[in-house]
Amino acid sequence: MTPRRVFRLTNTLQRYAWGSPTAIPEILGAEPDGQPVAEMWLGAHPLAPSLATAVAGAAARDEAETVDLAALVRSSPDAMLGRSVVEAYGPRLPFLLKILAAESSLSLQVHPHPHVARAGFRRETAAGIALDAPSRNYKDDQHKPEMLLALTPFEGLCGFRRPARTLALLEGLDGDFVARMREALRASPDADGVRAAFAVALSARDVDCTDDLARTVASVRARIDAGLSTSRADQTVLDLDGWFPGDPGALVSIMLNRVSLAPGEAVFLAAGEVHAYLTGVGVEVMASSDNVLRAGLTTKRVDVEELMSCASYAPRPPQRPVLRAEPGGLTAYRAPVPEFSLLFGAVSGSALVTHDGPRIVLCLDGRLTLSGPLGPVATLDRGESVFVPHDAGHMTLEGDGQVVVAYVP
Repeated sequence: MTPRRVFRLTNTLQRYAWGSPTAIPEILGAEPDGQPVAEMWLGAHPLAPSLATAVAGAAARDEAETVDLAALVRSSPDAMLGRSVVEAYGPRLPFLLKILAAESSLSLQVHPHPHVARAGFRRETAAGIALDAPSRNYKDDQHKPEMLLALTPFEGLCGFRRPARTLALLEGLDGDFVARMREALRASPDADGVRAAFAVALSARDVDCTDDLARTVASVRARIDAGLSTSRADQTVLDLDGWFPGDPGALVSIMLNRVSLAPGEAVFLAAGEVHAYLTGVGVEVMASSDNVLRAGLTTKRVDVEELMSCASYAPRPPQRPVLRAEPGGLTAYRAPVPEFSLLFGAVSGSALVTHDGPRIVLCLDGRLTLSGPLGPVATLDRGESVFVPHDAGHMTLEGDGQVVVAYVP
């Protein structure tokens, strides 16, 4: 009997300025070309769908017809996704998997809630704004909760600190804007004060804040040089000012939790959570959306008013996913959303992938053979990936290598 087919993927690279020139090419076994490679997208988002080619067996690499993954899913949604996924999300893959490689800071950003994304997408579409226009905020009508799993030491800013801690970090810094931020937090040491202080920092974009921000940065540097600095927040200010001179995002960073992830650790970001990834390589999985509202640390569109209307101001530590051991040594990373989960780990021998529904399997290192109920269906070397349809059934991974699997829980 012929094993049910899986589909080998050819994926889109995104060359944003903050990307690493070497990290993703290294995973793909490709020679770097000296240009930044920020992300690789694996999925069916309409802006950059993966290309899918059917694979009949482990040794079969003869090229069948290649179609984009979104079209493949639409051609037979029940077989590709499973009836429960189709009923929940329609004939589309509900998650997007990425490799992300940051050599400098990403933008200061939030992702919208579902109702905001739907309304914004309808509004901009009705206004005739092209999907790829730089002036567009909403590229689709979906929300974008996301989870990032570190492959290397990874640094980021995620969510607001407690007001008392922010006040302690602002104490002694020079500048009119930081003085007004302190006043706002002292007047309301709660979410209202956080919102007010955040608004003060971002209002610096409306005036020439160069000299005032320079005074603040100089006082941060003086504190470090004097050995009085007690937090990485000070160094973050200097790093961001170096990457984006004169951008008030450096002031905002003082208000945000600094997050350090070791390889294998992960963080979850709900819609509305203010964040900015800083450096490192990770696997990112999210609802299938490209909606990003930015407030700084970028050359792309900034819309402070729209971002502030979507942001969550409750001070809290970053949220971590729930981890669960799976058969064969893999770990499941479960986020509090229904669109996605991850399996991750090293396979030495064999490991079961017992989940059904649509799955994307990415080999991060080594060589792995993917087998279904009727035998081997594909061999994956470092950097290679496949889409496994619902009707392919449960899978086994055999060999020696590191793997990540995105699936619908």
